[in-house]
Amino acid sequence: MITVLLATYNWPQALALSLQSLKTQTDLDFEIVIVDDGSTDETRRVITEYQNDFPVPIRHIWQEDIGFRKSKILNQGIVQAQGNYLVFLDGDCIAQPDFIAQHRHLAAPKHLVTGSRILCHEELTKDLIAAKKWEGWSSWRVLQWRFRRGINKCLPVFIKVPDNHWRVYKKFVWRRIKGCNMACWKIDAQAIGGFDEELVGWGHEDADFVFRLQAHQKVIRKSGAFATEILHLWHKQGDRAQAEKNAAAVRAKILKKG
Repeated sequence: MITVLLATYNWPQALALSLQSLKTQTDLDFEIVIVDDGSTDETRRVITEYQNDFPVPIRHIWQEDIGFRKSKILNQGIVQAQGNYLVFLDGDCIAQPDFIAQHRHLAAPKHLVTGSRILCHEELTKDLIAAKKWEGWSSWRVLQWRFRRGINKCLPVFIKVPDNHWRVYKKFVWRRIKGCNMACWKIDAQAIGGFDEELVGWGHEDADFVFRLQAHQKVIRKSGAFATEILHLWHKQGDRAQAEKNAAAVRAKILKKG
């Protein structure tokens, strides 16, 4: 079974849209574990509402809000995941109907998948949030969004490329690692101790995680492009004061290993 680790923090309106997109998946053999880095009761109320009427199980893990500690709450989610394959998704991202099916198709022993995203413009994001209901990925809507520059690309919605050798990265590459859309086996994540909890604040815990999977577990990275794209809602950048410090810590690990 697949476990979707859905990360959220104080944006219940976006989380509701994300859950609506997961509700309409073509492959429903998965569970959702919402990993919550200290949201208020409004988020809890939204989660409870969806738990009462959802085709797959939803569980909610919460930790106190004492700063950006995504790595720590993700590690709690990994421990509690009942699935043997983990798909990481952020609560400000909307999944295509075949998102789970495509991740399952790309899954292979000793491999991880790094997916990609379609960026949503500020105005379109406001419209989607105001609507409160996800209306789906119709071709006409997607083309309208692209024509109006509401999204930065649309071809991955219409073109699905099969799993083949071009997806494989031959070595660690920092580029295109998105923690809002990636997947790996639970056994591999646990073997490296999950995410590095010393990396606090925004930035690069995902690159560190991928590097250690490749370096220490000999996991092979595959691209999920033109298969697993998500719609990433626009939001203001959070506090990135720790980003360079985290990046330096990851670079030090790479140099030490290499």
